[in-house]
Amino acid sequence: MERIDTAQAKAAVLTEALPYIQDFQGSVVLVKLGGSVMEIEANLDSIMDDVAFLNAVGIKVVIVHGGGKAISRAIQASGHAPVFVEGQRVTDEATMEIVRKTLNNVVNPDLVARLCRRGANAKPLHGNWIFGAKKIAAPDRGYVGEVVQASARAVVEMLDARIIPVVTPLGTGLDDGHLYNVNADFAAAALAKALKVRKFVLVSDVPGLLRDPADPATLFSTLHLADTGKLKAAGVISGGMLPKIESCEDAIRAGVRKVHLVDGRMAHSLLLEIFTREGVGTEITE
Repeated sequence: MERIDTAQAKAAVLTEALPYIQDFQGSVVLVKLGGSVMEIEANLDSIMDDVAFLNAVGIKVVIVHGGGKAISRAIQASGHAPVFVEGQRVTDEATMEIVRKTLNNVVNPDLVARLCRRGANAKPLHGNWIFGAKKIAAPDRGYVGEVVQASARAVVEMLDARIIPVVTPLGTGLDDGHLYNVNADFAAAALAKALKVRKFVLVSDVPGLLRDPADPATLFSTLHLADTGKLKAAGVISGGMLPKIESCEDAIRAGVRKVHLVDGRMAHSLLLEIFTREGVGTEITE
């Protein structure tokens, strides 16, 4: 009897998900994976399971990923110490080469392989092929750039072929042709804008936006653009959450319908956000 009850519970979950699956079939969902989430095997496995499921039911998924901790380890292994100024990695010529190798040859292939093992057809797409960048104004950051344009053509071609593009946060300088290290949140937002995605989901290691970072009960389940400016002024949105929220604002103003901040430490948070009435994390809309 217990076995039947368990099977019926699973069937009920699938039944609840059905209208969402039907609604989202053929839509594009862009998932930005934070580097911190990828550090824990169980978290990463859960996210990869979710992405493979979305792909299997006909939802077009694009992944843009970070890799900050892996890059810091690679820099330390080279005998140097990672240097940050105001949260940005100082990226000289030697560091830029470490960033490139770590993202393109280590982090990205690992994600692609994980998806392929789950039966999804995933391929690498190096960000410098699609993101145009310019050097940020701060003179002491080296080859740190900001994304000023994103070309959607290669991504659309891959999606139409039922391929999951897995994109690195790198850009090519429009003025000098140099490789630039770009913020993955803003790179993902730029691509979400170019694709006019149905949903833009940022997966990190926090539950969403919290009024009090120490109290999960203060989670904002829904936010509107009109709210975010006030919360920034009040200091509620600050630190590492600031670029995330600003990238969300940018995407929504450009036509992305909804942006979600979800906790990659929660099992199947991506599916819960898309396929259940309650959802999880913080939803940001216009």
